[in-house]
Amino acid sequence: MSSTLQNIIELFRKHGDSEYGGESVTQLEHALQTAMLAELAGAASSLIAAALLHDIGHLLHELPDDAPGQGIDDLHEQAGWRFLHRYAPAAVSEPVRLHVAAKRYLCAVDTSYAARLSPPSVLSLQLQGGPMSATEVQDFQQNPWAGDAVRLRKWDDEAKVAGLQTPPLEHFIPALAESLQEKAS
Repeated sequence: MSSTLQNIIELFRKHGDSEYGGESVTQLEHALQTAMLAELAGAASSLIAAALLHDIGHLLHELPDDAPGQGIDDLHEQAGWRFLHRYAPAAVSEPVRLHVAAKRYLCAVDTSYAARLSPPSVLSLQLQGGPMSATEVQDFQQNPWAGDAVRLRKWDDEAKVAGLQTPPLEHFIPALAESLQEKAS
């Protein structure tokens, strides 16, 4: 097992039981649910890895769990991307970097999407800049990773179910290992 993969597993073991931003699940439960939804949708290993790791930036900072309630945007998508892009291919790191932008995009183009956001997600949306402007929408649509980021975002929004049974973290290690190996080659 690579040292990067070991570091990722250790991050989940060390911080995975922390609260997921006011939701009824932990960071690890949310990550596992998101990865499971990607897997059930038949996503490629790289997108399953991105789904598992999309919020890894929350595990990298030392801010309190209620940072959004204190008016702090932790910029977790950027922290996650900075960590991942060194070890994982763009097919993993770019959807992670863009998953917040995808929320802003979906709020701009689909009013029914915005109405389905959980209260903590509405709060973080405000801190993240709110719905995109028309120019931002056009720019986002031109990004080659926009489609994967939108898919990831939708799984992200669904992955907040207290008590939902998921495969354990170990189940997703092959997708992580395959994705990390792609960057090394």
